[in-house]
Amino acid sequence: MLDALWKVLLVVVVIFFTKKISHSAARKIMFYFYFFVFYLTGSLLACVIWPYFLLNPKNVKNAKAAANILKYVTKLYDLKWELRNSEILAEERGAIIVSNHQSSLDVLGLFNIWNVVDKLTVIAKKEVFYVWPFGLAAYLAGVVFIDRKDTKGAYKQLRETSELMNRKTKIWLFPEGTRNKDYTKLLPFKKGAFSMAIAAQKPVIPVVFSPYYFINKSKYVFSKGHVVIQCLDPISTQGMTMDDVSRLTEKVHDVMEKAFINLSNEVFSSLPSDYPHTLKG
Repeated sequence: MLDALWKVLLVVVVIFFTKKISHSAARKIMFYFYFFVFYLTGSLLACVIWPYFLLNPKNVKNAKAAANILKYVTKLYDLKWELRNSEILAEERGAIIVSNHQSSLDVLGLFNIWNVVDKLTVIAKKEVFYVWPFGLAAYLAGVVFIDRKDTKGAYKQLRETSELMNRKTKIWLFPEGTRNKDYTKLLPFKKGAFSMAIAAQKPVIPVVFSPYYFINKSKYVFSKGHVVIQCLDPISTQGMTMDDVSRLTEKVHDVMEKAFINLSNEVFSSLPSDYPHTLKG
């Protein structure tokens, strides 16, 4: 009798863990599948569209055309992007836009608001250029690549892009320099974007993405979600010199982190009490 009970218990345990493992494996597959589709779609579009970009290479309007197609990937994820204070981004002028960086999905959010910004380019690390065909298409679309290991060269290249701003083009950067998986605070900012803004005497427009509470890589969670993209008031650099770079960097970081915390509280408080949100990406 006791042997029979042990056998039944063993079967139950095996079944339990088999289902657990299967569920975990399925969740892991779906997690990576979502990102794979995003990368695959971008690569396929790049294969098709880069010859068209050759007609007008490095024109920022090329990027806008690609963004208008890729933004529909959002439907696969069931994500809602809510842009606030869009009139600030829509104003026709040269400016530096800085935003927090949580995931490669930030780019998808950017695609969804590109029409509002209109004339826009992005600063990306040099390594992205070698991810062909996407890197080639991005280059022809006017994306500016910098070598983060070559500090002097990177700063020089950033200063040269000020000519774009004189043509009323906005330049988007992620001053954290890497993806931040901590949904409670921002990483320290690198100074390149702010040096560039001061050198060109153009305003800095802070943009804050609310936390991606629906994504957790360690647990393979990728649920549907709502992301608020909050555009803050522009910060003027008129009259500033390179001696003001550190002060400007700290000022922008402070206002963005405050906005990030406020958005976090707003988004988390609106979730159902049983929603398994995460504070880490």
